[in-house]
Amino acid sequence: MKAPYQVIKKPLITEKTTILREGNKFTLVVDRNATKADIRQAAEDIFDIKGKILKVNTILVHGKTKGQLMRANRGRRPDIKKAILTVEAGTDIRLFENI
Repeated sequence: MKAPYQVIKKPLITEKTTILREGNKFTLVVDRNATKADIRQAAEDIFDIKGKILKVNTILVHGKTKGQLMRANRGRRPDIKKAILTVEAGTDIRLFENI
């Protein structure tokens, strides 16, 4: 297993994830090669919520092709992996408290 801060890259804060927080679900951007067990262990270590994670769901989002109209100038955004952590009711993650 990698170090916890190598597994979890950053929180993902959008309108949709803010709505999901009301259902005790928190969304994070994680390393593409991280497994659900790695993500669970890293989140428990970083956020100090041992045993309070009920479920970990992962989504691999493929990057968009962006660029000019001509094909020669096309670029591509990187692929990312998102993890949605479902935690026990009443559990709050420090990182998301003031949002």
